[in-house]
Amino acid sequence: MMRRLANLVLLLAAVALCYGLQVSKPHYADLIGPIPVRGNVGETIVGRSFEVRAEKLEFARKLKADRFGETKVLTTGGVWAVVTVEFAAKAASTIVAVASWRGPTGLTYDHTERLSFINKGILPVAVDPGLPRKARLVFEVRPEEAGNATVLISSKLMAALDSQAEISIGPVAAGSDGLPAGTVGTLDLAQPIDGQPK
Repeated sequence: MMRRLANLVLLLAAVALCYGLQVSKPHYADLIGPIPVRGNVGETIVGRSFEVRAEKLEFARKLKADRFGETKVLTTGGVWAVVTVEFAAKAASTIVAVASWRGPTGLTYDHTERLSFINKGILPVAVDPGLPRKARLVFEVRPEEAGNATVLISSKLMAALDSQAEISIGPVAAGSDGLPAGTVGTLDLAQPIDGQPK
């Protein structure tokens, strides 16, 4: 009888140990996922194949852009978040193709595809060593997701075991209308990015 009881206790201890190992170890996606490289707005974040520095953050109710000679105005149910960044390649030419906005609640908003008709200054951006390029990262977000957010930038969609730049936005004050403070009515994307020709 004692032998059976000892075997049962040993079996239960083994089950508890296995369960503890299962819930405490990292998930497979965490083991092979992107390697975060963190920084704040204004800091240069150095990844494996590219460097990025967020220069400016703007919010707008509408976006204005040129499409084949005519002006197109884009609206959204939330707010447009536009991050002006400067990319630089490290050792070889590379393409930066993916950006996401992760809000404080964990909701993730991908870079908008509604501006695919713009062929300059929007993702994907090809960069060469020694030739930095500026670009705009454009997201449609809910107003309450504007502050304390993180912009995630990587060179490819599946960035397994590759670096991923994570730019912390920090707190953003809300105006009386619930939108982020300083939200403009219309932001003109046809204007050149600071320091670069149109």
